Amino acid sequence: MNLPNKLTIGRIICTPVFVLLYAFDLYIPAFVVFLAASLTDLLDGRLARKYGIVTNFGKIMDPLADKILVYSAFCMFIDKSLMPDWMLIIILAREFAVSGMRMVAASEGKVIAAGTTGKIKTILQMVAVHFLILSSYHNFIYICGEVLLWASLVMTIVSGAEYIIKNKDVFSM
Repeated sequence: MNLPNKLTIGRIICTPVFVLLYAFDLYIPAFVVFLAASLTDLLDGRLARKYGIVTNFGKIMDPLADKILVYSAFCMFIDKSLMPDWMLIIILAREFAVSGMRMVAASEGKVIAAGTTGKIKTILQMVAVHFLILSSYHNFIYICGEVLLWASLVMTIVSGAEYIIKNKDVFSM
């Protein structure tokens, strides 16, 4: 197994560690684990492209690892009343819709690549999580996290609409 794929697996393994630390109000260690996991997301893709070791495993598991990490954090935020539950429902509905479209397209031999708005959504979500983990330390940090969370929700809706519009032919397969 190549290094980028190991980093992706590492991100998945970091998720329960982050969840446990955060659940026990160990916010600084939780922040460090989440930050390290987030950095592996930047690193694994760059290494895979730079060294030409892009794999089918990586294409599938890299975005899945991101979702596992970020949406686990969102669940923790709901528990601590930092995020409304309806917001996560909208985010998950978009993810299921886009993933479903990708599966249908893949069954027909078509690949639906991640778009720019989807990448922006992911970045906003990850950065929002960093702020919200530390939100108990200062109100300004909480406000920044909230603004980023709302911006990520807007991009969730925009990118979801973009996927549907650009790939409407998937519905006629």
